[in-house]
Amino acid sequence: MRTIQEQKPISVIIPVLDAAADLPPALAALSEANLIGEIVVVDGGSRDTSAGVACSAGARVIDAPRGRGPQLAAGAAAATHEWLLFLHADCIPQAGWEQALRTFIGAPDAPERAGYFALALDDPAPAARRLERLVAWRCRRLALPYGDQGLLIHRTLYDAVGGYKPIALMEDVELVRRLGKARLRSIGATMLVSARRYRRDGYLRRVLRNLLCLSLYFAGVPPHRIAKFYA
Repeated sequence: MRTIQEQKPISVIIPVLDAAADLPPALAALSEANLIGEIVVVDGGSRDTSAGVACSAGARVIDAPRGRGPQLAAGAAAATHEWLLFLHADCIPQAGWEQALRTFIGAPDAPERAGYFALALDDPAPAARRLERLVAWRCRRLALPYGDQGLLIHRTLYDAVGGYKPIALMEDVELVRRLGKARLRSIGATMLVSARRYRRDGYLRRVLRNLLCLSLYFAGVPPHRIAKFYA
C-alpha cells in the first residue's frame, strides 16, 4: 500500500473570472507541492487571459456558468482525486502549508473532517489585523470560515453533505453550515489573501456589507436576491 508521501491525492479547484493577474503566484505555489495531483481552473466566462495563464502553468481548464457556486460545483464534478481543495484565485498558501495538509489528511479520522486555513491579508494597515482577528473569532466560535480561507475535504464527505450548491452567493456559508462545527478544523497553516477589495471599498464599509448579506441569508432571503445587493 502506498503511503501519503508516494501519492498525489489532492485535486485543487479554483473558480476564476478575469483573474489573469492573480493566478500566477497562486499556481506557482501549488505546482511545487508534492501532494497536488491536479489543478482544475473553472472559468466563468473570463474576458482576459485567465484560461491561457492557467494552461501555461499546467492546470486543466474547464468552463462553467458564471458564479462561484456553479463554478465550484463544476470543478468538484470534474476533479479526479480523493481529496478536494477549493481555493480562490487571489489566495496564496504560506510557508509550511503542504506539511500541514499532509498532517491533516494523515489523521485516522481525516475523511470525516473538513479543514480551512487561517486568514492573513496582504495589507500592513491596522484595519487588516483587526479583520484577521475578527475572522479568527468567527471561525472559532461560529464555525463560519470565509471562502477565501480555502476548504480541504475528502470526496466521500463532500458527496455525503451534498457539495457546493450552484447558488449566486453564500455558497461557502451554505456548505460549512451543512458540515457543522463538529466536522470543521483548522488546517494549521495560513492563507495570504488579497486585501484589494477592502482597500477599494473601505474596511468598515465592506465588513458591514458582508455582515448584512450574512444576516439576510440567515433570515431566509434567497441568495440570488442578496447577490443583487452585494453587487
